[in-house]
Parts: sequence; C-alpha cells; structure tokens
Amino acid sequence: MVDATCLPSASATAADKLAAARTRLILDQPFLGALVLRLPLQSATWCRTMATDARTLYYNPLWIDSLSTGQAQFALAHEALHCALGHFARRGQRVRHKWDLACDFAINPLLLDAGLPPPPAAQVLDLYRGLTAEEIYPCIEDDLDTETLDEHAWDASEGGQGGDNAPDKVGAGGTAGNDPDGPPQPLTAAERERLQPQWQRHLAAAAQRAQEAGKLSGQWARLCDAGLAAQVSWRALLAQYLTQAARDDYTWQRPSRRAGGSGEALWPALRSHCGNIHVAIDVSGSVTAADLAGFLGELDALKGMLPARIALYACDSALAEGAPWVFEPWEALHLPQQFVGGGGTAFAPVFAAIERAGQRPDALVYFTDAQGEFPACAPDYPVLWLVKGKAPVPWGRRIQLN
Repeated sequence: MVDATCLPSASATAADKLAAARTRLILDQPFLGALVLRLPLQSATWCRTMATDARTLYYNPLWIDSLSTGQAQFALAHEALHCALGHFARRGQRVRHKWDLACDFAINPLLLDAGLPPPPAAQVLDLYRGLTAEEIYPCIEDDLDTETLDEHAWDASEGGQGGDNAPDKVGAGGTAGNDPDGPPQPLTAAERERLQPQWQRHLAAAAQRAQEAGKLSGQWARLCDAGLAAQVSWRALLAQYLTQAARDDYTWQRPSRRAGGSGEALWPALRSHCGNIHVAIDVSGSVTAADLAGFLGELDALKGMLPARIALYACDSALAEGAPWVFEPWEALHLPQQFVGGGGTAFAPVFAAIERAGQRPDALVYFTDAQGEFPACAPDYPVLWLVKGKAPVPWGRRIQLN
C-alpha cells in the first residue's frame, strides 16, 4: 500500500530524477534519448514500477525514487524500446505472460551492453542476447512465474489480444479508460494499426539523428535494420526525405529590381526549394530488369507528389557512359538506355562522380543487392540503400526490399 503522506515529496523527487535521466540519455545516448522523448511521462500509483501503453510512460514515484539516475535511464529506455520495436503489435495469439517476458529478455541485454545499470527487478539473461522476442518466446517454459520489469498496459488480460473486444474499465469519473488511479484502456485494433507505423518512423528518425551526431553504435544500427527491414516501406522513408528536401518557405531577401522589386517596403516572399535527390542503380546483372523498372516507376510516382530534381546514375564496376541523367520535377523518370549486366559491382564510382561535380545531394538512393566493393568512408549526405537480398552495408540506412 502506498503511503499517501509521503507521495507528494516522492512524486517531486521522482519527476526531477526522470528529467535528469532523460537529459542524460539525450546527451550520452541520443538514439535512446530521442525515443524516450516520444513518450509523455505520467505519475501513476496503480503500477508497480513502470508501464507503457505505447502512448504514455507511467511510473510509480516511490519506485523511481529508489533508483539511481543510471537505473532510471535504463527504465526509461526499456519502455521506449518496447514501443519502438512494436512489441505492442506483435503478440498475435501468443500467451501474454510468456510474450511479455520474451520482450523484456530481448531488450534488457541491449541496454546492459549500452552501459546502463539495470534496476534490481530487471532480468538480464545472456542466453537470449541478440535474439528477438519471437525467437525467445518458444524457449520460455510455460510455467515460468518470473515477473517482468514493467507492466505492458497495451494489452488486455490473458486469453485475448485485447483492444476492440476488451471489457471497458470505467473510472471514478464515469469515463472508460480515464481513471487516474487505474490503468489505461488496452489498445484497440485500430490504435495498434495506427501506432505501429508511427513508432517505426520514430525509430528511423532517432537512428538518423544519432548517426548524424556520430553516436549511433553498431548495436543500435543493427537493431534498427532488423526492426525496420520488414516493417517500414522504402517508399515511406524516401517520401520522408523528399518532404524534407522539397520545401516551401518564406524569405526576406529583397527581390531584384528587374523583377519589380523597387519600393521601400520589404515583404516576405514565398520561395520554393526543389529537392535534389541522386539515384544510383546497380546494373551488374544481379538486379533484374523487372526490378529496376518497378523501382523507377515507384520513384517516379513519388517524384510527382513533391518537386524534386533527380540525378540518375547507372553503375556496375564502373559508371555508365553519359551518367548522370538529370530529370526535372516535371519530367518522367526512365532509364535512357538498356544495360547488359555483367562484371563485378563497385559503389565507389557513383560517390566519386558526385564529389567531382561538387554536389551535395539531399539524399542518395542506391538500388542494389549490396554485393560489391564499398567506399571506405561515408559521405556527408544521407545515403539510403534499397537492398535486394540479405547482404549488409557498412554505413547509411539499409532498407530491405524483399
């Protein structure tokens, strides 16, 4: 039973500790810090330690008050990773308690390897290091009564997936799911469907920011690749790059007199920035003509939605003659010639050509099977690898196509 007389001071202390822990995560672990920032914090006496429903992070002030700042960082990151990895939408027909344990066993070794000290209640088993929750689940005994570190408030009781068929919980105010002294309503099927792609985008954005800051470890990069490979479409990520690159904004720059810019008053004018996207395709023969045609068709459709200039390269072991071919936003994207596949695959010629031209694209999209020789160093612009097959890439954002 929580002592109500000491709750206000404990709540204030816990809030301060969580704020400090979150700030430290942003500075030291920007990937985890960016994910934690997506969850608003809410004090809750109904939970034993911490909980999340993929919308909010709930915490028991007395439990938080018992932790060190490092342990509080572990707890915050634990909740955020549950959401970022979509654990709330992946259970299917699995037994809830076993699935909850599998999710905890998958996350905790990652946080320990990141240098975060676990709270006393955290179960860290080396046996499951590097495995996903789906891989861990069948290894857990049915009668294992170990408690999870936190409460997974996105789900209903045992025996059901929760959501639309879950019974309503009516609080003191008479509104289902809004009782401040009780857990939130479990997610409905529609909420799961809406939240999963949101958290996938958060995962991709957090990885991108950490990588730009030079603080995305190999562990988190591999985690993102696995988490995004089968879940985030390359079209969605490319559309995100196009949206960031092709933007309209206001400028206070004085217009030229030739354009009728005379006059004393200076008014803001709308200026459009045309996105500068470079696209490279692997024509070594390992990627079929049908794959190339499908990719270019999808890219052309995306280009039609937002103003973007495309510079198209074709390369096997060397850059194709005549490349790059530049397509303005109003021009249809197509291969200017047929390519006969053969020889090896090298990626350096495309990057060397961009450097020789003094270009810095908003993004380079490389369509390939990733089986070739990579440049030693990553460029200073975003690179999106759209990969057919299972080959890894040494840097950049890898998106699995099949």
